[in-house]
Amino acid sequence: MKPVEWIGNALRYLDQTLLPTQEVFRETTDFREVAEAIKSLRIRGAPLIGISAAYGLCLGALEGTTRQNDFYPFLERVDSILRSTRPTAVNLFWALDRMKKIWQEAQKNATLPEETCSRLIEEATTIEREDEAMNRKIAKLGASLIQDGDVILTHCNAGALACGAWGTALGAIYWAQLKEGKKIQVYADETRPLLQGARLTAYELTRNGVPTRVICDNMAAFMMQQGKINKIIVGADRIATNGDTANKIGTYSLAVLARYHNIPFYVAAPTSTIDFEIVEGSQIPIEERNAAEIKYWKEHQIVPEKAEVENPAFDITPNTLITAIITEQGILYPPFQEKILSIRRKIER
Repeated sequence: MKPVEWIGNALRYLDQTLLPTQEVFRETTDFREVAEAIKSLRIRGAPLIGISAAYGLCLGALEGTTRQNDFYPFLERVDSILRSTRPTAVNLFWALDRMKKIWQEAQKNATLPEETCSRLIEEATTIEREDEAMNRKIAKLGASLIQDGDVILTHCNAGALACGAWGTALGAIYWAQLKEGKKIQVYADETRPLLQGARLTAYELTRNGVPTRVICDNMAAFMMQQGKINKIIVGADRIATNGDTANKIGTYSLAVLARYHNIPFYVAAPTSTIDFEIVEGSQIPIEERNAAEIKYWKEHQIVPEKAEVENPAFDITPNTLITAIITEQGILYPPFQEKILSIRRKIER
């Protein structure tokens, strides 16, 4: 089941806000709906956001062909709208930067809008295929760190629902069990306030036959103290060149707990999640989401109206708490900076 799929000149996507009780696919030819879907988490997960934004730009380009004299300025507006959806996940900007190179070069050469659309669709399709290939490599490398009988804790959702294929953190688990036959037990943090772990990760894992137990976020420390967890694997939304990592809020807490309990803490992410332009985690913008996500659960109010709320969507895990970063280019161990910069040199070669 692909969470997003380009069909003809439309984007079909799974509405992840309705999982696990409803599997509803929506189809759109409007880039504005793609932007709204990303912002509202109907489409989510750093790599998938990048793929979807690339296809969203394609939809904008197709609409722009009706504005022959305004085509390229219109693409600039489409690009700006898509960039404004989620500030933390760098894959969004990475994918749109790739798309922008295509249409800016076409603009320079006075390329016809229809031909530019074809080139953009080809590039978006390439981004999706590359993500699938990266997923497979990360899954295989990550599985090498998993032993038969491991009990693994994960946070939020870093599986196929967040990517174009296997996923990152969950991809390693799938590969270890489905390809290598290792017996694994997974604990999934519910991941407050929007319950991506309970709704999405448990949904994915159980569909794939992986033994899964969901726990409240505040139970993780006790589970570690009881010796019930021996590895933690999470995804990432942005990684600085020193290895500091932004991931769903609550990840930093797990890393601190893992260090205290001497449990390996792994981050799995493609190199498209590395922001080579920033040095450390303090430079990563943290998205502050609507207070209603905490004040209400669906239509039920659970917080007094007059109470103030803070709702940062991500936190930063310092590189000193990370055992290794699993990328398609290899497993990186501390110190991270030189290894990450060597990946940059390799990519830019």
